[in-house]
Amino acid sequence: MILTIQHMTRYDYASPARAVVQSHRITPTRCDGQKVMSWQVSVTGGRKGGEFRDGAGDLVTAWTIPGPVDSVEVSVQGMVETTDMAGILKGNRETVPPEAYLRDSVATKVDAALRDLAQSVSETAPLDVAHGLSRAVTKAILYRPGVTHSFTTAAAALAQGEGVCQDHAQVMVAIARHRGLPARYVSGYLFADAAGVAHEAAHAWAEVYVPGFGWIGFDPANECCPDARYLRLGSGLDAKEAAPIRGTTRGTGEESLSVTVAVQAQAQ
Repeated sequence: MILTIQHMTRYDYASPARAVVQSHRITPTRCDGQKVMSWQVSVTGGRKGGEFRDGAGDLVTAWTIPGPVDSVEVSVQGMVETTDMAGILKGNRETVPPEAYLRDSVATKVDAALRDLAQSVSETAPLDVAHGLSRAVTKAILYRPGVTHSFTTAAAALAQGEGVCQDHAQVMVAIARHRGLPARYVSGYLFADAAGVAHEAAHAWAEVYVPGFGWIGFDPANECCPDARYLRLGSGLDAKEAAPIRGTTRGTGEESLSVTVAVQAQAQ
């Protein structure tokens, strides 16, 4: 499948910002199943700084936007050929050992309810456990946009019983770690959900390390493992660490954010 991506992120400031510094993880992962045909990132008024690949294999790029500035737009346009890898991540060069992803973060800290959900899966073989945990998350959290926010923790999302893909992914990560399986949050794009409905936002899922297989993706929000409809960007311990755009702003004005995403499939 050939996917085309148009992703615009706009930041508006109530009073001009003196300067903006950003760190981007919005370049597709170099791995089997993803062949980048074209990819361009632009930042209005921005100066591109250094870039490097971190221990997880993600490309991190620094941008500086000198002020005063009333707004900043980050534009992503690209075309990538994807192949269904049955959810298994292959060919990604990373140096961080899987055991590093057994650590909790603030957003994925396990409480009593998360422990109970993790223990509700009776399977014992690691692959079966991972699939069982994904099914458990799907049942425990109803997909409903607008009821959580970017800072919602896995525990809070489970307590609420509703959320979006970020919440599904963070809960999956939390309970997989509790069962002794390294797990991480993944950011990217999705062409269409299981019902064939076009996806009009950035997407997120979880990856679990299964001995004998390596990293395997699980998307409880869509009850599946990632296939050719998915485009992987980067990963981290939780949503904050894996965010495609992170940054700081020098200024006192309130910041507002708007995002538009269009993912389309082209004929091969």
